[in-house]
Amino acid sequence: MMEAGETAEVLVQALPYIRRFAGKVVVVKLGGAAIADADAAANLDRAMAQDILLLRSVGVRCVLVHGGGPQIDQFMRLAGKEPEFRNGLRVTDAETLDIVRMVLVGKINRDLVAAINREEPVGVGVSGEDGGLLRAVQVDPALGFVGEVEAVRAKLLHQLLDDGLAPVVSTVGADAAGQPYNINADDAAMAIAVAMQAEKIVYLTGAPGLLEDVNDPASLVHRLTLGELRARMEDGSVSKGMIPKLRACASAVEGGVGSAHIIDGRVPHAILIELLTHAGIGTMIQKDV
Repeated sequence: MMEAGETAEVLVQALPYIRRFAGKVVVVKLGGAAIADADAAANLDRAMAQDILLLRSVGVRCVLVHGGGPQIDQFMRLAGKEPEFRNGLRVTDAETLDIVRMVLVGKINRDLVAAINREEPVGVGVSGEDGGLLRAVQVDPALGFVGEVEAVRAKLLHQLLDDGLAPVVSTVGADAAGQPYNINADDAAMAIAVAMQAEKIVYLTGAPGLLEDVNDPASLVHRLTLGELRARMEDGSVSKGMIPKLRACASAVEGGVGSAHIIDGRVPHAILIELLTHAGIGTMIQKDV
């Protein structure tokens, strides 16, 4: 248990960050890998809900965006389908699209909204299909119903925030004709953050952040500029699994988001530790000085 003085120090340390972020938008993207352990997921969901509600109570405008890759894989195999990927994107035929919508919109989204509402009844689930929130275009006919974000109806999310609600977004979008598409959640979160002119985008993952040595958690890279990030991606010094998130982080910062963060979503209250303490917990990417 923390001593009274230590507790006071944590609160005092958080104060300037609270003042800085009050009234600003923070987009939090929860990856499926961070909640893949079913035994730990409920406790992590509660801690994350508490983080979002605490930030909301001090004026931070939080939007939660989620994926669910491992969970989709699990349900596909139960249905007798083997997941297939090309260039990191899930091949999505009509049957797979039904599974994606069921898992993301009908299961994970509802569970996350319920976790928030158990703490305070302000959570509201939104699919990218709802109200034209995420307008999509097909990436490649060979991939099936896989889309990329063409436009974000940011006003819808701002209206929900203005009403005191906490939006939880599942990343199934639709084109102008209403055809649904499976959208990569990292890219969808980035597009939402750029469209909302967010102060920060935070990726909650199943890893501590960017590591100098993937086998050594102590080799965490705490801060990077865009230039340093590009250099690392070009020289092949980062793992292939981390590249999509790093690209999304770079695109977000290039699009005007103040900073992008990759943190370990398996750590309880990781969001508060990253945003409201000096040391943080993961990797932060900022514009070149």
